[in-house]
Parts: sequence; C-alpha cells; structure tokens
Amino acid sequence: MSFTLKELAELVEGDLRGNPDIEVNAAAPIDSARPGQITFLANSKYQPFLNTTAASAVILHPDISYDRTASIRHPNPYFAFAVILDLLYPEDDYYRSGISNLAHLAPTAILGNDCSVGAFTVVGDHSTIGSDTVIMPAAFIGRNVTIGAHCKIYPNVSILDDTRIGDHVIIHSGTVIGSDGFGFARHPGGIKKVRQVGWVEIGYDVEIGANCGIDRGALGATRIGNGVKIDNLVQIAHNVQIGDYSIIVAQVGISGSTKLGKGVILAGQVGLVGHIEVGDGATVGAQSGVGKDIPAGKIYFGYPAREAMLAKRIEACLSRLPDLFKRVRGLEEKIKD
Repeated sequence: MSFTLKELAELVEGDLRGNPDIEVNAAAPIDSARPGQITFLANSKYQPFLNTTAASAVILHPDISYDRTASIRHPNPYFAFAVILDLLYPEDDYYRSGISNLAHLAPTAILGNDCSVGAFTVVGDHSTIGSDTVIMPAAFIGRNVTIGAHCKIYPNVSILDDTRIGDHVIIHSGTVIGSDGFGFARHPGGIKKVRQVGWVEIGYDVEIGANCGIDRGALGATRIGNGVKIDNLVQIAHNVQIGDYSIIVAQVGISGSTKLGKGVILAGQVGLVGHIEVGDGATVGAQSGVGKDIPAGKIYFGYPAREAMLAKRIEACLSRLPDLFKRVRGLEEKIKD
C-alpha cells in the first residue's frame, strides 16, 4: 500500500513542506531509508543524517531548519511516526482464525464474539474471554480468569488462576501472570512456604513484554494500572501496585508491596526494595537501586538512588578521587619533611 504525503500529513495533523503528491509505501531508519520510504527525527544524535538520508520524506519538529527533502512537521515526531506506521503496516490477521480443534476449552469457559484460540491452548474452568480477543497457540489460561475484549495473548503465555485483565491488553511470549509470590517463613525445622492466596489485576490498554513475571498477591491483589507499558524481563512481586500510564523498562525488579504512583518511569535494570512508595511522575535512572520512598515528580539516580543533581555531583567527585589521593599523599610527604 502507498499513500501520498498529503494523506499522511492530514492523518497526523502535521504541517507538510514539499510536494504533496510524493508517494510513500514503507518506513525506515533515517540512516538507511530509500526513495519511497518515510523516516523521522526525534533524537538530536541522528540529526547529521538529515544531510545524507535518501528517504522521500522526514517527520521532524517544526523548530528544525531543513529543506533538503519533503518533510512533515509535528511537535511530537515520534508519535506522528507511530500513527503513520499503523497505516503503512496494518495488523496481520493471520491468527484470527477462530477456535482451533486442537485447543482445549473447559465446558464452563465463556468466549465472546469473534475470539480466536490457537492450537494447544488451554482455557480453564469458569474463565471468560472477551470479544475479538486473540489467544495464540500454546497459551495457558487457568481457572476463573477474566480477559477483556480486543486483547492479544502471544504464544506460551501463562495466565494463572483468578487473574483479571482489562480490554486492549497485549501480553508477549513467555510471560507468566499470577505465579506465587516469594513468601517463606523460616523456622527451626527449615523454611515453610506461605500460601499465596491473592490474585493479579491488570487494567486496560496495558502492554507486557516477553518473559516477565507478575506474582499474585499474598493476600489481596497485585495491581497494574491502565495504560501501563512493561518491557521484557521485568519482575513484579506480590502486592505491588503500579499507577496508570507508568513505564517499566527491561530488567527492572520491584519487590513486594511497593507502590508506584501514576506516570512513573523506571529505566532499565532499576531495583526497588519492598514496602516503599514512588510518587506520581517520578523518574528513576538506569541501574539505580531504590531503598526508600521517592517524592512525586522527582528524578533519582544511582546506587543508592539519590536526587539526580546530587548523584551527578557525587559521581563527579568520585572521578576526581585518584587525583585528590595523589595530592593528599604529596601533602603528607611535605609535612614529614
């Protein structure tokens, strides 16, 4: 499929500069795009490629001076590019093939209209699947599970008993939702497992990456709010609460009963101890270790995590320690003399 730049600009409500009749049939990175393709610039690191790109058009911010090729100006180029991608690459309906004869559905399971369930998938007793939801092959849906409408469950996902999932949720391969939380009581005779009798609740418009683990509550719910986006390889422990529209990047680990407010961002490999709170709109930089509450709207970084400016000053001082050590040794020698 191909579209004119005029059509694409109107779709994203952008300002078109250049020939409106240029046709685009694909998208590509700015450094490798070819004629007939559209690209975007959202990171200044890639701005030098504006001088060499072979793309037919570039989506970029209105403040950037550029007239080498046609362009669509938009205050949020990355968002505009995402909207155009949906048009250029419509969703594949390959897995929307109805109910496979090789799937196992419990007699008490309830499926909405136009559901698809792939081969070797299991849907347990008293579970409900909403309309137009696609469950791909080899998924496991336990008992008393509720999955909303227009969801997509990729192969080899396990959704265990009593989990509740809203509409428009995407869960990628290998993820396990509702596994037991890590609860054990030590005693003179060894270690006693503490039964985990809670559940998991996931809001609407949530996306969960591959190979994540989201534990059921020990008592009560582990909750993932609306619009939350979770990257691959994330561990969310029992009774964690994640506020709406938060972003959790790869390899984050969140310990039990920690609460994140709305719009929180945890960058890659952040670790949080249990029973703390992170306020609305807070951001934690990559590889930070969080051991105490973080106020709303703050940016924290480091191990242990501190306010970003303080952490950067400490890092700057640490980088000068070798020179400072030499100076101190020199002063000690002078004192001896």
